[in-house]
Amino acid sequence: MNRRLGFSLAFVAGAENAGGYLAVKQYTSHMGGIVSAIADEAVLGDVALVLAGIGPLISFLLGAACSAVLVNWGGRQRLHSQYASPLMLEAALLLCFGMVCSDLALRDTLFVPATVVLLCFIMGLQNAMITKLSGAEIRTAHMTGIVTDIGIELGKLFYWNMLSDDPASKPVLANRERLKVDSGMLASFFAGGMTGALGFKHVDGAGNHSIA
Repeated sequence: MNRRLGFSLAFVAGAENAGGYLAVKQYTSHMGGIVSAIADEAVLGDVALVLAGIGPLISFLLGAACSAVLVNWGGRQRLHSQYASPLMLEAALLLCFGMVCSDLALRDTLFVPATVVLLCFIMGLQNAMITKLSGAEIRTAHMTGIVTDIGIELGKLFYWNMLSDDPASKPVLANRERLKVDSGMLASFFAGGMTGALGFKHVDGAGNHSIA
């Protein structure tokens, strides 16, 4: 169940990340890049861009905190599914994102900062929810850790276990199940990204056509 939900949410995160980039020219799942950008602009003395970077970072943090509050509240209330509330909130916020992007001209002038903050909040909300659900084994909103884990397991998979005179020496074996799950997460994120980009391109093209 965790895997199925993880694959689905990785697909959603990929679609949101790619569609969000086409909408506001900024990826919203990669907090490492945002923190690095804040550091760069702080050194260069651009206060406006520093503040622009701090907003998405705080929003991601608040999304994760909100998810934790909802999950823990559901657990204390003994709800049948304590993870339903974050998923419902995420669905509602994604609907808001779609409504904001439905009017491209208005979005370009007024809603770009708000859209970035909204998407970062959703990413934090989703990532915290699946992290708590899976016991910190699955994350769906960023691929850096997943790609690293795939590389580690591939290294163990292709490691040549030579005979050792030490009886306590254990052979190096890859966790094939973990490799399969992580590869599935990466593939789902990529497929979601393709779907999000194609969907936004279709909506953007339709909007431009109607204006013409």
